[in-house]
Amino acid sequence: MIDHLNRDCFCISLDRRLLSHALESALGQPGLYQLVQQRNPHLFSAQPVFVTGRHAQRMRAVVQAVEVVAALPAYQRAVLAAAPAAAQHDPGNPGVFLGFDFHLEADALHLIEINTNPGGALLSAALARAQRACCEEMQGLVPSAASVDAFEAGIVAMFLREWSRAGRAGKPERVAIVDTAPNEQYLYAEFLLFARLFERAGIEAVITDPGELRTEAGRLWHEAKRIDLVYNRLTDFALDAPAHIVLRQAWECDAAVITPHPRAHALFADKRNLALLCDAPRLRELGASAETATLLAAHVPQTEIVTADNAARLWAERRGLFFKPWAGFGSRAAYRGAKLTKSVWAEIVQGDYVAQALSPPGERRIGDATSAQPLKFDLRAYADAGQVQWFSARLYQGQTTNFRTPGGGFAPVYTEPAATIAAAFQPRPMP
Repeated sequence: MIDHLNRDCFCISLDRRLLSHALESALGQPGLYQLVQQRNPHLFSAQPVFVTGRHAQRMRAVVQAVEVVAALPAYQRAVLAAAPAAAQHDPGNPGVFLGFDFHLEADALHLIEINTNPGGALLSAALARAQRACCEEMQGLVPSAASVDAFEAGIVAMFLREWSRAGRAGKPERVAIVDTAPNEQYLYAEFLLFARLFERAGIEAVITDPGELRTEAGRLWHEAKRIDLVYNRLTDFALDAPAHIVLRQAWECDAAVITPHPRAHALFADKRNLALLCDAPRLRELGASAETATLLAAHVPQTEIVTADNAARLWAERRGLFFKPWAGFGSRAAYRGAKLTKSVWAEIVQGDYVAQALSPPGERRIGDATSAQPLKFDLRAYADAGQVQWFSARLYQGQTTNFRTPGGGFAPVYTEPAATIAAAFQPRPMP
């Protein structure tokens, strides 16, 4: 029935007037909605993605299982043995939320990757505040203001947890949201939302490039102000780049609480870990229960590290595979095997890649009944300490998510038992 809704429900759930209000009021000043419209015209989809409660519960179970496995001493030894040097440091704080990306097609649900600095959390919250019921029967599926408030409060609590777990008392006075040339980043609007969220919690926030930071007297500084906590949005996960030397030094000497950090990436987001998470016998050897190992093996597509020894076989099997750099992010340098050229393949074999069995994304038709357009979608579960905080979807065309598809972008996830939605749904497009 969910497939039917994703195929045939053309209701417009996004109220752009409410979206403008959500973005402007969150920031406390005008201009953010206009900034999003100019920079990110395809950031938000006007139509939701439907997921059954059963599938949502399976995603929650997979997230919990990954958290359980990542806490196993033998698992940590196995992944940290191959991790960058920076990941060997344990500051005490586990790292703020993870993004678990799933593909759902019919009843096939697969965890395709995990991210340590997932974008879109506060943008998804703003999108949820801008939802309206497209018909009376859908009223119960629209996210409530209370649920969004709780999500945002949970984000603040998560950062305060990081502070206390790192051995600090009280709460941080000043947070730096750090990325390379942040005001040029595609999701700069979200940095502004995070800064405002911290400020509403009584924590001063600055958005900065790592090159504007310095260490002095064992502390981290931005201009004349001490930085207590860094919300790290860099994609240099090991902090190895010369431009990030100050942040690397701050990380190694605990000059500030940094989150997420290299150790969290090594334990959760290094794509080589997927080769362990899909291997039930190996998980059992590392101490996982039979139930946990079986659950993960059923939901993580078969994945293996590309080596010279298996290159010939993987080339022969490439049409059923997807290749990703194990330290990469987003869609950068990721390739569907069926479209590989021999020159690109040579680069893959020489590089640091994993091969993952193809897991088709779901399909959501948008537009209207007379001119429907099929888009792909993936699902993202924002999670902390094994608990899912929020679900979001991304609609797109092409090989990977790109936020360049008209009608695509972040989409709200409407979750309810399939039978309940099917009984409620009447395909009446909102004018």
